[in-house]
Amino acid sequence: MSEFDKRQEGFEKKFALDEEQKFKAEARRNRLLGLWAAEELGITGDAATAYAKEVVAADFEEAGDADVLRKITADFAAKNVAVTEQTIRAKMNELLAVAAAEVKAGK
Repeated sequence: MSEFDKRQEGFEKKFALDEEQKFKAEARRNRLLGLWAAEELGITGDAATAYAKEVVAADFEEAGDADVLRKITADFAAKNVAVTEQTIRAKMNELLAVAAAEVKAGK
């Protein structure tokens, strides 16, 4: 194997690892977001955990964050919880940083 092939293989492995970590961080962010939203909705205990799983599952409907945002926004509207889309997006960004740090730390 030439030096070029070794470098290319290394880049491919790094890309795959980065994508895996990104996926894990987004899933973790969605779980944390679900737990936060559950608290805002007055959901506790096992029901909060189940709700967080619903939020994680919502992310598989389409690419991007729109599906998660749409779910939480609709759930807040259904329960008359006054939280803006902007607040949800800010929480998503905040929790993505937390989740990425946790994934990177191996938690």
